[in-house]
Amino acid sequence: MSTDPTQIPTSRLAAGEPAPLLTPQAPADPSQFVPNRGSSGTAESMIGFQLPDWSPLEWIGYSSLIVVTILLTAVAVSTLWWMLHAWRSKDNLDDSQFSDDPLDAAHSFTLLVPGRHEEEVMGQTLDRLAQQDHPDFEIIAIVGHDDPGTERVAREAAARHPELIRVVVDSSVPKNKPKALNLALQSSRGEIVGVFDAEDEVHPRLLTLVDSRFTETDADVVQGGVQLMNFQSSWWSLRNVLEYYFWFRSRLHFHAKEKFIPLGGNTVFVRKDWLDWSEGWDAECLAEDCELGVRLSSAGAKVVVAYSPEVVTREETPGSFVSLLKQRTRWNQGFMQVYGKGEWKKLPRLRQRLMARYLLTMPFIQAATGLLIPVSIVLILTTKVPTAIALVSFVPLAPTLVLLAVEFTGLREFGRVYGQKVRARDYFRLVWGLLPYQIFLALAAVRAVFRQLRGLNAWEKTEHTGAHRDEVATEPQEAPRASQQEPALAMTGGDR
Repeated sequence: MSTDPTQIPTSRLAAGEPAPLLTPQAPADPSQFVPNRGSSGTAESMIGFQLPDWSPLEWIGYSSLIVVTILLTAVAVSTLWWMLHAWRSKDNLDDSQFSDDPLDAAHSFTLLVPGRHEEEVMGQTLDRLAQQDHPDFEIIAIVGHDDPGTERVAREAAARHPELIRVVVDSSVPKNKPKALNLALQSSRGEIVGVFDAEDEVHPRLLTLVDSRFTETDADVVQGGVQLMNFQSSWWSLRNVLEYYFWFRSRLHFHAKEKFIPLGGNTVFVRKDWLDWSEGWDAECLAEDCELGVRLSSAGAKVVVAYSPEVVTREETPGSFVSLLKQRTRWNQGFMQVYGKGEWKKLPRLRQRLMARYLLTMPFIQAATGLLIPVSIVLILTTKVPTAIALVSFVPLAPTLVLLAVEFTGLREFGRVYGQKVRARDYFRLVWGLLPYQIFLALAAVRAVFRQLRGLNAWEKTEHTGAHRDEVATEPQEAPRASQQEPALAMTGGDR
């Protein structure tokens, strides 16, 4: 029997008699039942994870946005980490430079200088190389049989320095740089073979310092520093110059430490025994320098990198935007060729192989990013992106801003070290050129993938005009040792 509290006489309640216990009653209409607020409800607990109710087009667009975010974040973080390697500790910075007091000369050198349609710059380069203060070296200039202008300039330089310079004529068809190098290698007499480009501005003490580096470290390969100089020529030359600055000042040292390094195309010195073992350079590869570095790394050769601003080899950026595009396309396509060749799989450690895979597939990553960025932009402008995805898309912004701050500091240090005046407009161009330059890199990568898929392997030559020699000649100031780092770079101090 149940008792309805509304029916209890008020006289009983007033007299202080206890009220009967209340017994819950089910509602007359079960559909009106409301569960306790502390309960999750049986129906609710039966519901699992549900995919968003998006259209196929939205799935494609949002997925593209997420992929772009992941790729951009990975590239920005890894680039930042490698850029700062040389400044993360005092030892790193000290190891990145040539010795202050070089040892006595102990090796003989052969310097190879290939040139094709380089009559405007090659003569001065050969004269500069002939001024080396090393006691035992020779220079071999390689010219094409169909390039009378460059051959004339080279032979005139040989006449000025008959005891140092020889001229070798390349009759191969079609011509490219590795074929020219392999031809000259056959008549090389030095224990160590160095490679320079036709437009290089080489410091007279370089060979002495390189010789000492071989003796000090027992290296098989020494990669010297190369620096583009004409940062004020255009908005993209500014970024190209900084790329080289961080690549040779820091990133290559990291790769050498990890014992996997894509060598540079010039100011690189290799023991002739190793070049004989490798049969020279791969004549079919568009990035013969990278390919040689991968093969030597896989075979266990010891590679040492040294960058001292006062003896760095000076170069110029390509003379036009189209020329830069072709150059970057060739490099990217060469990296893809090296990846496909598979020599990197012979690296002994998993860490090395993973790094090689990442570095050599960078053109694919940039190409994929380049293709997906337009899709993402259209999506953002035309649809209402879910809040979670919109927030995730901002993740790459953090490392990118840090990267930009490091570039600011790098530009300031570049100007100080090389005696170049950096103006406010240069910093402005550095900022507004960030996104266009990334789009350019993606475009070059897409073009490289397209050429590779179509089997287009023709060598697209980069023209040189000597713009780096038009700059005011200034001796770079001595680079500060680790104990005297600039505060902005020292903020990353300490190994992690």
